[in-house]
Amino acid sequence: MKLFIVSSLAIWLLLAHLNNEVSAVDPHEHNKVVCYWNSTSFERQGPGKFIVEDLRPALSLCTHLIYGFAGIDANSFDVVPLNPNLDTGAGYAFYRLVTQMKRNFPDLKVYLGIGGNADPYEETHKYLTLTETSEARTKFINSVGRLLSDYEFDGVDLEWQFPEVKVKKERGTFGSFWHKVKKTFGYGKFKDEKEEEHRNGFTALVRDLKNQLRARNKALTLTVLPHVNSSVYYDVRLLAPNLDAVHLMTFDQKTPERNPKEADFPAPLYESYGRVTDDNVDYQTRAWLENGMPGSKIVIGIPTFGRTWKLTKESEVSGVPPLHAEGPGTEGPHSHIPGVLGYAEICSRILESAVDRLRRVGDPSKKYGSYAYKKYNDQTSEEGIWVGYEDVDTAGNKALYAKAKGLGGVAIFELSLDDFRGICNGDKFPIVRAAKFKL
Repeated sequence: MKLFIVSSLAIWLLLAHLNNEVSAVDPHEHNKVVCYWNSTSFERQGPGKFIVEDLRPALSLCTHLIYGFAGIDANSFDVVPLNPNLDTGAGYAFYRLVTQMKRNFPDLKVYLGIGGNADPYEETHKYLTLTETSEARTKFINSVGRLLSDYEFDGVDLEWQFPEVKVKKERGTFGSFWHKVKKTFGYGKFKDEKEEEHRNGFTALVRDLKNQLRARNKALTLTVLPHVNSSVYYDVRLLAPNLDAVHLMTFDQKTPERNPKEADFPAPLYESYGRVTDDNVDYQTRAWLENGMPGSKIVIGIPTFGRTWKLTKESEVSGVPPLHAEGPGTEGPHSHIPGVLGYAEICSRILESAVDRLRRVGDPSKKYGSYAYKKYNDQTSEEGIWVGYEDVDTAGNKALYAKAKGLGGVAIFELSLDDFRGICNGDKFPIVRAAKFKL
């Protein structure tokens, strides 16, 4: 009888272990479609206004949704809503509304994004000082725990606002939303004298946070923001066991803020002639793979917006990049951000019948990306515009790249700048759709 009881207990423990192993397997190991949504798009006026209900057509395509963005209190180091009236206020309470949408999409995972260059630029030092002491890290981790107890998020995504590197000079060329763009990418202005300390502190933060989340069956992911020096701030081999995924924001390699005098491809898939070697998707992906991040955990970022530059009489008439420019292009009627046009704003201007039409140039090489432009008008002195952007073809190419490399999938940044009304061809969220069906 005693032998039977022991045997039964052993079998029960083995089955429990196997069940845990099965439940721990990621059903989207190689076909993740991680979709970001910036909740402040609700505050836009006009056709660019994006309400919670607009999420529904996308959520049938997305495997994960990252709600953007929470921030950090500089004094307490607690995670705090950056837009409390929208996020947690009695008026809207989007934290609850969005997580409750899982009832209609039971396979969807919803994470809270923290950082994302949405925190005020003047306060970004706190992302460094928080990593310096165990006391500050513990305060942050405890606040995450309290937040997850109050809301139904499935995990958190750390979009840590580390300093950006300075603009690199090109070889053989002329010299050198997240939130409002000026503040979104304003780093590279100081030298971090504590780089190693901050790297080690961030590694410890991820380890300790994951230990808490693991016990609650919650996920922890990392978003690597554009122009953050990964070799400085991320110890990949030590981070890898404690992260469920790493989302590489491999776009905005060129922006009108960082490169105001030179319009060029903002998100090339491969290195192009005469450019900086690491300003492309392939280089950054290989760097993370070679440093120890499993391919199944690497997710490739795809933007739903284009970067725009103003063309003047000094600009080359061919439109072929790189070309002389004069800072950000004029803001669009939907996004209202200088230097940025959402996909719907772009595709509506490349139609034959479009007013203020843009000439589109595709990418048969599948290496660099599409662009569109309107030349400077010598007769009227009307300024032109050059747009480097992602379309359905290039988004599909990047998804095929992720599939061929055995990566985890794609990350779409972000939903409100895709064609969520179906203006272009009748399909809502064409960028998300094109990427998903190529995985």
